[in-house]
This record gives sequence, structure tokens and C-alpha cells, in this order.
Amino acid sequence: MTLINKTLIACLGLAIASFGGFAKAADTILIEAEAFDAHGGWKLDTQFIEIMGSPYLIAHGLGKPVEDAVTKVTVKESGKYRVWARTKDWVAHWEAPGTPGRFQIAIGGETLETEFGTEGAKWHWQDGGEIELAAGETEIRLKDLTGFNGRCDAIVLSQGAEAPDNSSEVLPAWRRTALGLPEKAEDAGEYDVVFVGGGYAGMCGAVAAARMGIKTALIQNREVLGGNGSSEIRVWAKGNTPGGLYPIGDIIRELEDHAKASPGTYEEFGDAHKEALVRAEKNLTLFLGHHAFDVVMDGSTIQSVHALETSSGRIREFKAPYFCDSTGHGYLGIKAGADNTMIDGGRMGMSNMWTWYDKGEPQSFPETPWALDLDEKGFPYPRKGHAEWFWESGYDKHPLDDLELIRDWNLRANFGAWNAIKNSDAYDRYDLTGANHKNASLEWMAYVGGTRETTQLLGDVVLTADDITSGREFDDASVLTTWSIDLHYPKEQYIGKYADNPFISYAHHDRAVDRNVGYPVPYRCFYSRNIDNLFMAGRNVSVTHEALGTVRVMKTGGMMGVVVGKAAAVAKSHDTSPRNVYESYLPELIELMKLPGYMRREAIGDEFVKDPDVAEFEEMTKVELVGGIRVSKLDGVVIDDHEAKLTGKWTGGTGLNDFIGTQYQYGRSGEARFNFEVPDPGTWDVRMVWQPHENRSSKTKVQVHVDGKIVEETVVNQREAGTLKFGFHSLLKQDFKKGQKGAVVVLTEGADGNVAIDAVQLLKSE
Repeated sequence: MTLINKTLIACLGLAIASFGGFAKAADTILIEAEAFDAHGGWKLDTQFIEIMGSPYLIAHGLGKPVEDAVTKVTVKESGKYRVWARTKDWVAHWEAPGTPGRFQIAIGGETLETEFGTEGAKWHWQDGGEIELAAGETEIRLKDLTGFNGRCDAIVLSQGAEAPDNSSEVLPAWRRTALGLPEKAEDAGEYDVVFVGGGYAGMCGAVAAARMGIKTALIQNREVLGGNGSSEIRVWAKGNTPGGLYPIGDIIRELEDHAKASPGTYEEFGDAHKEALVRAEKNLTLFLGHHAFDVVMDGSTIQSVHALETSSGRIREFKAPYFCDSTGHGYLGIKAGADNTMIDGGRMGMSNMWTWYDKGEPQSFPETPWALDLDEKGFPYPRKGHAEWFWESGYDKHPLDDLELIRDWNLRANFGAWNAIKNSDAYDRYDLTGANHKNASLEWMAYVGGTRETTQLLGDVVLTADDITSGREFDDASVLTTWSIDLHYPKEQYIGKYADNPFISYAHHDRAVDRNVGYPVPYRCFYSRNIDNLFMAGRNVSVTHEALGTVRVMKTGGMMGVVVGKAAAVAKSHDTSPRNVYESYLPELIELMKLPGYMRREAIGDEFVKDPDVAEFEEMTKVELVGGIRVSKLDGVVIDDHEAKLTGKWTGGTGLNDFIGTQYQYGRSGEARFNFEVPDPGTWDVRMVWQPHENRSSKTKVQVHVDGKIVEETVVNQREAGTLKFGFHSLLKQDFKKGQKGAVVVLTEGADGNVAIDAVQLLKSE
């Protein structure tokens, strides 16, 4: 299929030799859905081009039919035309009852009786019957009937009787001909480095390369930057940008979002800010809405990349001595023949998060017989109106070939859960309005999937978890990864009837990485070991599955991009390979990594100067987390959870907001002892803090010990937050002597859920 965007071109006298299945000398009009003049409420979906060959329009209306997509075409010859639409019944793969993706097509004011999207588990040309058309301009409308993700790739009006070619190749020959595209790609210019993929890795890397004085292109197949950290997916940027090695986190701090939740609001992800900052770079050209679908090779060297502009149908060729695969999926590397690996099942999956809110008046939601049949046993309640990262599936599905099916399974799970809440009284006890969710309405749901793990492109170093836990040192240490080794698995509690394809996960955190210091990842993970001029940045770099658990988060990926941008400048200045940057010019790369983000030069050979228009950041010597509160911000004496003496099994977490320090912990066995010493005489308030959650214990036993004796024993409800600043809860106010010793002991005995610990604070009373 084709990536030819929104062009609608009438082609006359197309021969069967050209079209494989079109009648000879038949008038044929091909209308790419993505090329409609106005998309109305339909959304452009570009994430499955490699599977079915084309971008398409999707009616993502959350159960309410979306506004028509509209365009006009010119009919050269009056007569009868057969109408074909390339579409699918998106739940037919599972033989689910009902057809949620139904839509109709109106031509010249006449709505066809055929309901499209009602047959076929795979993409195909559905026959819409014949219509009489007069010569001249006529209007075509896509009319959504359900709001439940009907999809249309293209429409063909043909005087022939046979269906068009159903190839899933990107831009097959017949489409190129039908759209009037030249055989040869348009020259997009020559660059020093081309980044393919506009997530944190690609956009930060492209900015860094441009500031190093080399001509840079950034290709992104969607219309916004940020990848998982965009308004389309709304995962807040995690990982940290600490000091201690090099200030390569500065550019990330310029671009990062400041979302207060994940998923947050549209505005919090700052799509316009990211785009404006990237476009401001003089050495950088941004190509949004371009899908890189082919490479031209000379032996083991990439000569150029072909990209399809998804809104115009133009095919552009990008030439450069260096390329960077920052696609996340490793698409560019795979096409170039780069050595790669993909584990056989047990991968981290894709998330499609969603939000809801109370509108204050009754809201209806249609029944969804085609969605997953769920009740309270099948999914956790989306508290605070957020279904978060752990709505995740695809662990054992092929992460590239099955990508659309994984996304669609997530949609079935999401809509099934919401149907249970709205129409089957699930979790009514949690509706504080007393309206049994009658006033609740879906607000937003991601139709673009947030993927964690697909392909690893292999470099000269394949980083392992053992390297990280043992603290193995590399002379080309560059990026400090500060996230834990965080791997996701299906949550057994919610597997139920869908054991073959679970959709709720939990995170297992291995705390081998010191978040205040970080583990330095070597540069040799960021270039291909067998493609001479290919860099990598982001989650497709050269690491094992386990090591991916720490490097995969967005800010860490952004710093990889910065290192690649600077390495590309070194390679360009010496006309050498990414590998030889390490072997012969590593000291020069290190000098560039020492430069703050505000330093730039116009071209290689020029002096570096400070750009007054670029933000200047203080070096971060300690971790500052999005979602966390630095211990240094708290008054009094603070004992964080990492200082507590623990017995039994405790698990670290960061998924809940407003924790103290670098994490919180939870467990069901043993105890946690926070020892303290009072620095000054007087009355001190002894407090503790935890992160409330539905799975927390409502009767957690806590003791305060002074001089080895229990002076207070109480029970706290950890399903609710403490009422003091930062969520603290007062345990005891007492007069203490200077140097007097004590402890807060948190017990798991008798708990009816997870016992949570985060920090203990001693605050002197006035």
C-alpha cells in the first residue's frame, strides 16, 4: 500500500498491465483517505505503514460518531463507477460479535447503502456497489456511524469490475502511477546527518548535531514531536539528567514536558514548544509527517533514505554520510541490514492510556458487545480519572508484525472496561458523587500506542544487566542512566479469562542503579557493528532485554541522542566512521560532551560561542525527579526509605506522584525501621509519609520507639493520604533531649494490603 498522502488524482485509460486487476482503458479514480481536503473528526494514523502499506484515517470518537471527512474529485467521464474502499472489520480477527468500525461513503450527495468496515479480518478492498456519476467535480464524504475506530485507507472509483491490487507494499507501482507520482524520488538535499524518528532521542540528537555545526535533518512520521512524550500518547518523560559526567542533559531540559500526571493534559506535553525549539535551529531542517520507508545501500553503507510525505504523496530522498535510527522500532537499521535481535516473547508491551471525568449530568455510553467482556475481576479501577501505563499488552505478540492487532486489543480492553463501569455497575462503590458513574464520560484515549520494546540494533558493546549491577567500567562512558532496571510483566490478579493476551501489567524494579549517581552507558552501544555509518539512539540501542529496563525511558534516550549528535560532528570533521570516533577520536568526543547545551558553532572549524537565547541550567548534582520531592526541600530531620533498616521483602516504586527522594517502597512481610537522633532539645513532631493507593493496607501498624521503648503505637489507613504538607501524617508530638535516639517502626503484621513506606520526618514545633 502506499504512503501517498492526501492526493486525489484521476487517471484515465489505465491499462491492466499497470494495475494488475483493473480493466483495460477504464476510467479510474484513486482517492487516498489521508489526502482528503478536510479530515473532520477522523484522525490520521501513520503507525502501521510498515504492516499494511499506508497511512489511513480512523474514526476515533470514543463511542460518538465523528464529523465527516470531506474532499472533492473531478470525474472526467460520466457513467457507472464501482466504489471500492480499502478497510477492515477491526474486531474480526478475534471473531468478536458486532462490527464497531462501520462507516458509509457519500458521493455527490448520495450516500451508498453499503456499510463499510463490516467484513474481513485483514485489510482488503470492500465492494460498495455501483453509482452513476456525471462528469465534473463531485464531493466525497466519509460518514462515521459509531465513533468506534472505523478506518479507511483509500477509495477507488472504477469502471472496471475487479478489485484493485491489495498489496501491502509501501507505494506499489500501481499507486504511484494512479497518483501521478514520478518514478524517481525528489531530492530533499544533502545533509551531514539524518535522524529518523522524532521522539526524545531523535529531536534532542538533531538539536545537538545542529549546535555542533553540522547540517542536520530530522524525519518524523507523525505531525508532532516527542514520541511517547507527546500529546498523542501522553507518557510523562522519565529518567533524570544528573550532573557528574557531562552536561548532556541540558538540551533535554530545554525540551522536556512538565506533566503532572501520566496521562496528563494535552497542554502539558508542549507539542508546540518542542516544534518551535527544533525549528529555531539554523542548521536543522524538520520534516514532520514523513515516513522513511526505504534505504539505498552501497555495500554496508547507507547512501540515502526515501521518505513519503504523508500529506502530499511526495517521495523525498535524503542523502548523508551519517544516519541515526531513533525510530524506537529499529526500522531504519532493519531495512539497512543491521545486526539486530528480538527476544522470543516476554517483551514489555504497548500501552494505550485513557482518561474520564464527571460532567455533572447524565452521560450515556453504548453497549460494546465486541469489546472484552470485563467485570471488576478483570481490571483495576481507574482512580482520579486515569487509566495509566499499566494498561499494557502484547508481551508475547510480534512487536512489529502484530503492532496494529496489539493496539486494537488495547482498544477492546479499554472500551470493555469503560462499558463495565458505565453499563454494568462495576466499581460503583468508588463513585464519590453517588451517581454510580452515570455522569461519567470518556475524555481521552490514545489511539497511538506507546511501545516499550521491539528490536535491539547491535553495536560493538551489547550492554547487559550484569554490566550494570557489577558497575562494569567503560572508557567511553557517556550517558548516565538513572532509572531502575524496570521490567513489565502481566499482573496475575487480572489475567482471568484473557490469559492468552493479558492487558494489565506490573513493574518489577531492580534497584541496582543508584539514581543519585547513575550508571554510565558506553558510546559503543550507540552505533551499528556492521552498518558503517549508522548510529542508534533511544530504546532500540545495543542492550539486552534486561538492560533495556533502565535505558528505555525518554530522558535517558534524549541524552543518547545528544551524544550521537556530537559524535556525528566528530565523525564528519574527520570523515570517519562512528566506530573510529571511539577508536581514534574519543578524547575529542569527550571534549564536545563537556560543552553545556547553550554552546554552539555555525560550522565545523568555527569557534564555539555561548548562545544567549538558549537556557542555561545549573548542574544537577543530585537527582530531581518528575513526580518526586527532593529531601533537601524538606525541613527538619528526614530519614528516607533507602536509609531504613528492612526485614522481609520490599519492592521499590516510582509510579505514584509526590514521593520523597528517589522512590517509595511497599511490602507485605517483615518490618521497616527508621532510626533517628534528635539534634536539638525541644518539642518535635514525628511524622511519616506514604503514597495512597487502593491496594494499600487500611490498617497499617506503626510504632514510635524512644530510648528502646515503645512510646506510641497507632494504626494508619494508607489508602488515604496524610493531611499535612507533602502528605505527611503526625504520629507523635513529644519533648526530646538533644541526642536522644528513637525509631519509627512500620509493621506488616495484620495488614490488609500492601504496607507502604517512603520517609519519616522530625519537625520541631514552634
